[in-house]
Amino acid sequence: MQPDFWHQRWREKQIGFHQDKPTPLLLKHWPSLQVPAGSRVFVPLAGKSLDMAWFASQGLRVLGVELSRIAVEEFFAENGLDPELSQSRYGTHYRAEGVELICGDAFALDAAALADCTVVFDRAALIALPAALRRRYVHELYPCLPDRCRGLVITLEYPQHEKDGPPFDVREDEVRELYGRDWDVATLERRDILAQQPKFIQEGVTALDTVVYRIDRRPA
Repeated sequence: MQPDFWHQRWREKQIGFHQDKPTPLLLKHWPSLQVPAGSRVFVPLAGKSLDMAWFASQGLRVLGVELSRIAVEEFFAENGLDPELSQSRYGTHYRAEGVELICGDAFALDAAALADCTVVFDRAALIALPAALRRRYVHELYPCLPDRCRGLVITLEYPQHEKDGPPFDVREDEVRELYGRDWDVATLERRDILAQQPKFIQEGVTALDTVVYRIDRRPA
C-alpha cells in the first residue's frame, strides 16, 4: 500500500475512519494506564484524530505522525489552533497547545524522535496496513519507543473475505505474535460493534468485533 493511496483518500474525503469525537474505548481504558500528567503520547498514523485534542486537554503532550498534509492542517484548523512550523529530517513539524504533528513518514522515525514518548495509542494504524506492512510497522517502529513504554492498541476482527481492507481484520493471535517479542500484551475488552457499523453491514460483513489491548514494553 503506497503513500499515494492515503493522499488520495484525504483529497477525496474518503475518510470513514475519522471519528467526530474521542474514541469511547480510549476514554474507558486510558485511566487503567495511570499515565502521569506531562507525559508524551505517541500517536502513529494520526490523521486528524480528536483523540490528540483529548490527550492535550488531559495535560499530556502529544507527538503524532501523519503522511497527509491535508489531515495535519485540518486538525489544527478545526481545533482553532495556529501552529508553529519547523523542518527536520523527519518532515515538517506543526506545534500548538501541547500537540506536535509531524507531516512525514512514520517509518522514517527513529529512537531519537521517540525517546520521550512513554505512552503509545494506536486506534487506526495497525488495522490500516496490510499484513506485510503490519509486520514492518511493529518490528521497525515500536523498537524505537523507550523501555517501559505502555499503551493501548485497538483492532477490528471480521471475516476478511467478506470485505476488502482497509481497515483490515487483525486477529488476537497476530497481535500477540507481532508484539510478543518485546511487549507484554493483555486483552482488555472485546466488543461486538456490527450493529453500530452500517457500512460494514452494507458490504456484507456478518460479524465485527473491536478489541482493546494493553501493551507494556519489557526492559531490554
